[in-house]
Amino acid sequence: MTLPAWLTAVTFNDDGLIPAIAQDHQTGRILMMAWMNAEALQLTAQTQTAVYFSRSRAKLWHKGETSGHTQIVHDIRLDCDADVIVLEVTQKGGIACHTGRESCFYQRLDLSGQTPEWQTVDKVLKDPADIYHSQESTSDTYETESTGANADSDNIQTQSDSAQTQVDKASVLQQLDQVLAERKQADADSSYVASLYAKGLNKILEKIGEESTESIIAAKDFANCDESTDKANYDEARHELIYEVADVWFHTLVGLAWFDIESDAVLSELGRRFGLSGIDEKAAR
Repeated sequence: MTLPAWLTAVTFNDDGLIPAIAQDHQTGRILMMAWMNAEALQLTAQTQTAVYFSRSRAKLWHKGETSGHTQIVHDIRLDCDADVIVLEVTQKGGIACHTGRESCFYQRLDLSGQTPEWQTVDKVLKDPADIYHSQESTSDTYETESTGANADSDNIQTQSDSAQTQVDKASVLQQLDQVLAERKQADADSSYVASLYAKGLNKILEKIGEESTESIIAAKDFANCDESTDKANYDEARHELIYEVADVWFHTLVGLAWFDIESDAVLSELGRRFGLSGIDEKAAR
């Protein structure tokens, strides 16, 4: 794909991505950070609405496609090193964060005590359940790239239309097998997964390790939450743990597909172990 001249001036990272910071056009407040590839940036410029790239789902996502909280883009700026984008936006609905807050940056480090402590300083403007489950699209996923933690998720991003989000849970692994097999043959610039395969096994294993670490951190964070004292924080931490584990599963499947091993082989092994004593199974190895 031949890029227009203005896009060639942008420095994308090894994954073909660039961080994009969305800033309120009127107040200057930082609303969120997500990732863009060249296509997302080009579409953002063409449509003057924010389009990002989901690392976890390896596809574009239009901000607000499920929540209705789209971002109208007034200005696009590139930093001095050409490797960070700032969007000046009007945030529809006044909510940029999947937690129902104005900004994803709602935690402030309190330095007044002996030990620095993160404090939640922004209130929830709308319950996430009301935002995402009241829409015509019945997507199970939030549309964020998880600005503080990762993204991949990304974001946890919604698919581009409701039909695509209606994935049969019973066959989702088989569908992923098919997609991953196709990505192995695709051009490296066509998707996130294709770029992983182009970079080789070590890069894939690196991502599995990275996502595993993030799932451990998410689990520890969730363990410290108390549903009775802060329901919103509890729900967010629970969602974050599920998201991170999904990232681990996904990248593990990418690794299996590298060796042409389909998910059914793992399911068969789990089925073989079902009903067996874990101690006996381990001893038989």
